[in-house]
Amino acid sequence: MKYLIINSGSSSIKYQVIEMTTETVLATGLVERIGEAAGRLKNIAFPGSDRELTTVIEQPIADHANGMMLVIAALTDGEKGVISDTSEITAVGHRVVHGGEQFLHSTLITPEV
Repeated sequence: MKYLIINSGSSSIKYQVIEMTTETVLATGLVERIGEAAGRLKNIAFPGSDRELTTVIEQPIADHANGMMLVIAALTDGEKGVISDTSEITAVGHRVVHGGEQFLHSTLITPEV
């Protein structure tokens, strides 16, 4: 079971892919300077126990949708990726800081929430 954990800010996306059965981090990364002329993605993949593969892409990143497309491309890259396609992701978690006084702890997003 692979989980994609995202922390999206106003001009960045931080993320990790975790193999939950072993609690192993498979990849971690940062998309930064979204909406600016000099955007950047840095992805660090851990496909094996003794190696680390880093991808850095520097280019304009217009918005968060484009940033997520870069994340998916890095995670599924044939040489440096840690998944073959997005169907390997079992769940996606996202940090949201809008709960105010109503949600004080991690909360599953449901239609009622």
